Amino acid sequence: MRAVLDTSALIHWTVNPERLSATATAFLSRSTEILISSISLWEIALKHRQGKLQLPLTPNAFAQRLETIDRTKILSVDWATWLESVRLEWAHRDPADRCIVAVARLNGCSLVTSDEEIRRFYPQAIW
Repeated sequence: MRAVLDTSALIHWTVNPERLSATATAFLSRSTEILISSISLWEIALKHRQGKLQLPLTPNAFAQRLETIDRTKILSVDWATWLESVRLEWAHRDPADRCIVAVARLNGCSLVTSDEEIRRFYPQAIW
């Protein structure tokens, strides 16, 4: 069982696990692989730089630490992901959210997210 984390779920899972829902926590504990889109690292670094997100370490150190967590894999946003994000029949305009949903679809994974709009669109979303 594999999971994709959206950006907020990634932050909760790594920094504030108590903010994950019980369903998300249980699903992640059973997941054999946890996929992270590199666009989430971009979002985290951007929010950190803007002062909208406090992290216990720098965004670079955060990304490096993610690479050492068992079962995690950081995926680059490649051309297939970009094109899949455009093919989504979804009015949502946020390119990061579109890429994260595209990663989940391309990999046939459930998507852990607290975002209601994503959950309404993507049937395999979990929270």
